[in-house]
Amino acid sequence: MSTIPTNSLSAFYTPSAAAQSATAPTPPSAGGDAGESSFESVLKNAVGDVEQMHTSAQAQVTQLAQGDRQDIHNVMIAVEKADVAFQLMMQVRNKIVNAYQEVSKMQF
Repeated sequence: MSTIPTNSLSAFYTPSAAAQSATAPTPPSAGGDAGESSFESVLKNAVGDVEQMHTSAQAQVTQLAQGDRQDIHNVMIAVEKADVAFQLMMQVRNKIVNAYQEVSKMQF
């Protein structure tokens, strides 16, 4: 069984074509605004995708509980994908918070 690196957001995040064009790397401008908005949009898209996975998994579980679905395997796969994506998002958030705390401790 192959392992997936836990420090790679791209292992679980595959943006749509529209999101890929919106998050294409742009050269930094003198003000630095292009880098900030790109980073912000990547984070917003990633959080939105995780939320969409969670909503889809929740709907599938509800359908299974109501008897509308019979494929428990696909439901469990959707639940696990949503769980792993959420855990990855939390690890990325923790890394961002730690980096912010380290930068705030620096003396200039």
